[in-house]
Amino acid sequence: MWLLVTIIVFFFARWVSQKFNNPILNPLLISVAIIIPILVYLKVPFETYYADNTWISYLLQPAVVALAYPLYEQLPQIRANWRIIMLACGVGSIMSMLTASMIAVSMQVDLELIASLLGKSVTTPIAMEVSSHLGGEPAIAAILVLIVGLFGAMFAYPIYNLLNITHPIAKGLTMGTVSHALGTATCAEKDPKDAAFSSLALVVCGVITSIIAPSIFALSVWLLSL
Repeated sequence: MWLLVTIIVFFFARWVSQKFNNPILNPLLISVAIIIPILVYLKVPFETYYADNTWISYLLQPAVVALAYPLYEQLPQIRANWRIIMLACGVGSIMSMLTASMIAVSMQVDLELIASLLGKSVTTPIAMEVSSHLGGEPAIAAILVLIVGLFGAMFAYPIYNLLNITHPIAKGLTMGTVSHALGTATCAEKDPKDAAFSSLALVVCGVITSIIAPSIFALSVWLLSL
């Protein structure tokens, strides 16, 4: 039953998004805004809803793998611009973790929340694993990933238009660096070239975050101890 409800709500949300063509009316955001009140009103446990939609969760990994096709199509551009790609992904990943952790440290939050914050800009499985490894709460990490991805999906292209950013490398790398799979999916709807560089950034930033996050966390622990 809940699988059918999810599918119907998603296609309705997608129709609304396409009809009004407003970045705020993101299909995922609309779907969440409809489904959560229904579940709360009917007092449906999350476990029941999740069990009915398990196969959709299984499709997440194949969907990410499918993004490799536009990546393959842009291999010549990737080879020609690999220095820019690595620099942008490296700086973006490190700054994302540093800014989040330093704000958290300045607010004197506990270490569990800081550990959960560090993976907010990478795809959900990596963020949850990083959070768990550092002693954070994977569920919080997953929610933060969703929020960051939604912001990117809703506001990135209006910002690109406002700043007259048109190059697919610039758009794709920034989207993939900070908004992971949700942002990449938005890129796929806009331009395959954007999607190629966004999916590349998604992978590269995931690797960089996995390697650097423990050091950023150790820095946060040291600063909190001062």
